[in-house]
Amino acid sequence: MSEGIHSIPISKRSPTSWAQFFFGILSFILLSFGSLMINASQLIILLPLQFLPFQFAIELHNLGVRLSKGAGGTLLVFISQWFAPSTLLITLQHDGPGAFSQHEIDKIAIRDSDGRVLALNLPRKSVLIANHQIYLDWWYTWCLAYFMDTHRDVCIVLKKSLKWVPIFGWAMHQFFNFIFLARSWASDRLHLVKQLSLVGRTAQKYDTSLTFILWPEGYIASEGTRPISKKFADKLGISDMNYTILPRSTGLHHSLRALSSCVPDLQLLDITVAYPGVPSSGYPLSYYSLRSVILDGVPPPVVHMHIRRFDVAKEVPIGNISQARGNSGALPHDSPHGQMVQVPEDERQVFDTWLRDRWTEKDQLIQHFYDTGSFSSSLKKHPEIDVPLQLRHKREILYAFCFFIPIIIAFIWAQS
Repeated sequence: MSEGIHSIPISKRSPTSWAQFFFGILSFILLSFGSLMINASQLIILLPLQFLPFQFAIELHNLGVRLSKGAGGTLLVFISQWFAPSTLLITLQHDGPGAFSQHEIDKIAIRDSDGRVLALNLPRKSVLIANHQIYLDWWYTWCLAYFMDTHRDVCIVLKKSLKWVPIFGWAMHQFFNFIFLARSWASDRLHLVKQLSLVGRTAQKYDTSLTFILWPEGYIASEGTRPISKKFADKLGISDMNYTILPRSTGLHHSLRALSSCVPDLQLLDITVAYPGVPSSGYPLSYYSLRSVILDGVPPPVVHMHIRRFDVAKEVPIGNISQARGNSGALPHDSPHGQMVQVPEDERQVFDTWLRDRWTEKDQLIQHFYDTGSFSSSLKKHPEIDVPLQLRHKREILYAFCFFIPIIIAFIWAQS
């Protein structure tokens, strides 16, 4: 990759070379092959298990879903390592809202004997929110979950249209249990809360990790979505953001209420993301796309992530959820459709203000990034954590391509 090419807008870059072209084709083939292997394992093993009325079949199905999700996250790290090398550059909040204690900060990075970060000691059960910069945000967020060791239990909110993407959309909907929304709260709210109540109960029942990923802005920051944010700000009578899109609080509010009613120790990880090479007046979407990163081989050399952590029960004003706790979430699984616990208007406004305050801080943090090139206020006192996007072990390559299938087949054979 030519030095500094990532700082040139995609539309102004020179045509890709033959070497880049063939390298991109190889990465596409491997990504497609890995995805097809994951999908094939789901069809061959998980689909039949859905129809078996036995407890072992239910548990095996849940295990298979987790393994296939884990394979998906591992595949993303593998593709990044070999075809789009990048590093997550992580800073942690050390004072103010969402701060980690110094003791926690000292223990977050788990390194090998050479000093390379192998894992991040972050909460096992969390809702992860971030500002939306590019279409690959989900890719790098899932890679982060890989190092959190929660990539087997990721649940992502995506646009409903993505559900109809051949093979991949069907797999994400049927077996990854990702949540697809139409961006209409009237039609989305029942589906969202019902799915999250199920996700939360399952995580508690089997004591598994949980990382629910949501982008409250709803849109990627771009020249086309900037007026949408401005119009929304004018409607509320408040100032618009400079580098982010004004967040919508309703979906996140109901998500936190539904999950926290099932998961008492739920944490909220608030991540501020920034990409290098983009001027303060520009948009990352103009510099990084799925094609430019994966096919052209021009990834961001680093992805800056600043993480804040909030205890949902103690530090986030989600309101009174005592009614929700009584029925396993804001929507009891055995209740008629539509029997949702309504959020009082005063509680909704308090949460809306709280979220906007966090987004204002996020906007100011991005301004600091553009001014200094880092989220850290003092690199000497609060150094960044470098997390290269590399697999922990070479044997995980087999896992990325779902070659654990023979093991599961042998297990099923032994049970029959």
